[in-house]
Amino acid sequence: MLTVQDLHVYYGESHVIRGVSFELGDEETIAVMGRNGMGKTTLFKSLIGLLPARSGRVRLGEVDLTGKPSHERVAGGMAYVPQGRMIFPYLTVEENILTGLENAAVKVVPEFVYETFPVLREMRGRHGGDLSGGQQQQLAIARALVANPRVLLLDEPTEGIQPSIIKDIAHTLNRLKRAKKFAIVVSEQVLSFAMELADRFLILEKGELAYEGRRADLDVGKIHAYLTI
Repeated sequence: MLTVQDLHVYYGESHVIRGVSFELGDEETIAVMGRNGMGKTTLFKSLIGLLPARSGRVRLGEVDLTGKPSHERVAGGMAYVPQGRMIFPYLTVEENILTGLENAAVKVVPEFVYETFPVLREMRGRHGGDLSGGQQQQLAIARALVANPRVLLLDEPTEGIQPSIIKDIAHTLNRLKRAKKFAIVVSEQVLSFAMELADRFLILEKGELAYEGRRADLDVGKIHAYLTI
């Protein structure tokens, strides 16, 4: 579904992502984990085209996305929920969702959105900035999914969200993934959330992949060590 080959990304002269390679299978979820400052957000911004890669390749299926701008990557089947959610606070909930349908012929919120996130139906006339952190995260995910992406990129989705809501978001994403048949790459520091969601785990350490493991044989102690060093 998604192939990343020897990706190198810089901020100015700072070499942040160093030779990262991985493949994402159909309907698979990969969790990219690591401490703050290890390059997770830089990697995600590069995958969606907000930051240019100095070298390496990104392919979605058979389509080479290397060098393509963000809007072409979105049109090709990628969706992105950025760290901090970045919803439009002065637009209504419904208007926020409709921004995800910019390229669609019919600009109507799909029914599955309100069925999946009932609170968004209840608050569809409220400003996005009036929602709680958990509700805003649901809104950001809904906005990303209305375009029926093949790959969903989620950057730190649990940041600023109450622990009681985190597990509900994981279960909702798992249901949506099965129903809509997309794959997920999620950047995360909360291991319990990642364990609910991910099939495979990658650890970023100073911009390089330091560990890879599947959920079935995961070395939880090693992951904790990377997250707390």
